[in-house]
Amino acid sequence: MTISFFDFLNQLITVPALFIIVILTLGVLFVNGWTDAPNSIATSVATRAISPRNAIILAAIFNTLGVIVMTSINSTVANTIFKLADFKGNTGDSLAALCAALVAVVVWAVAAWRFGIPTSEGHALIAGLSGAAIALQSGFSGIIWSEWVKVIYGLFLSLSMGLVLGYIFARITETVFKNAERRKTTSFFNKAQVGGAAAMSFMHGAQDGQKFMVIFMLGLFLANGSYGTTTLSIPFWLMILCSAVSDAGTSIGGYRIIKTIGLKMVKLEPYQGFSADAAASASLLASSLLGLPVSSTHAKTTAIIGVGISRKLSSVNWNLVKGISLVWIFTFPGCGLLGYFMAVIFMKLFG
Repeated sequence: MTISFFDFLNQLITVPALFIIVILTLGVLFVNGWTDAPNSIATSVATRAISPRNAIILAAIFNTLGVIVMTSINSTVANTIFKLADFKGNTGDSLAALCAALVAVVVWAVAAWRFGIPTSEGHALIAGLSGAAIALQSGFSGIIWSEWVKVIYGLFLSLSMGLVLGYIFARITETVFKNAERRKTTSFFNKAQVGGAAAMSFMHGAQDGQKFMVIFMLGLFLANGSYGTTTLSIPFWLMILCSAVSDAGTSIGGYRIIKTIGLKMVKLEPYQGFSADAAASASLLASSLLGLPVSSTHAKTTAIIGVGISRKLSSVNWNLVKGISLVWIFTFPGCGLLGYFMAVIFMKLFG
C-alpha cells in the first residue's frame, strides 16, 4: 500500500484517530531531532571545527539526504520496525495502543533531555511499541521475536563497533600523523571533521528516519483497516516531511546534548573528533546495510569513549558514562512499561 499526499490529507481530516497519531508522530520526530540528532555534530562543535549554527544547517541537509537515499536503496530497517510488534486487532484499540506508545516515547525522551543525557529515541520507540503491543494482545504474543532479535544484534554491534573502531581509528591517526606539524594537522582535521559530521548526519537520517516513518505508515494501515495485508512502501513526500520536522527539533533544542557528548565526556582534539565520527559512521553504515535497527547515539557515544581510552583511561569522564549507561539500560524496560500502562489506559478511555 502507498498513498499520495493529497489522499493523506483527506484521510487526516476524515479520520480523527489518524490525525492524533500524525500529531504525536511529528512530536516524537521533533523530540528525536531535539535530543538524538545533535550527537551527529557534537564533536565538530566541541572542537570548534564548525560553528553551532553552521553545524545545525549541515546536519539538516545531510540528515534529509540520509533519509531519502537509504530508504530508496535499502528499507530493511523500516520493515524490521514495522514487523516487530503485532498491532492487529480491533481498530479502535490498535489506534489507541499506538497513540500510547508515542506518548511514552515523548515523555521518556523529554525527561532524558531535561538532565542533558543522550538517550536513543529509536530504542525508546521500539520499547514503547513493544509495551503497547503486549497490552493490546494481552501477552507476549504481541512481540514478533524473529524480528525483535535483530534489535539485540544491532545493539551489540553498534556498541562494540563504535568502541573498537573509535580506539583503532584514533591510534592509526596518531601513528600516521605522529611527525606532522601540529598547526597543519589541526587545520586538516578541522576540515575533515566537517566531512565527519556530514557522514554522521547522513547515517542518522538513514537509521532513525526509517524508524519513525514506519509509524506514519502503521497509522495509515490501521485507519484503513488493512494492517497485515499490505507491503510497506514509503512515499517520497513522507521522507521530506519527517526530515523537516526532525531538522526543526535539532535547530531548536540540540545544544544541551552537544555539551554532554562533545564537551563533558572526553576532552577531544580535532583528530580525535574526526576519528570518533569516522568510527560511528562506519558502525551505522554496516548496521544499516545489514538491516539492523541501531542507535546513532550508542554508536557515537561509544566511539568517543574508544577514542578517549586510546590515550588513557582517565581521559574519559567515567561518572558521566555511568549515568548515560544507566539510562540506556533502563530505556527498554522503562519505556516499555510506560508504553504498556499507557496503552491499557488509552484502550479503556478511547478504544
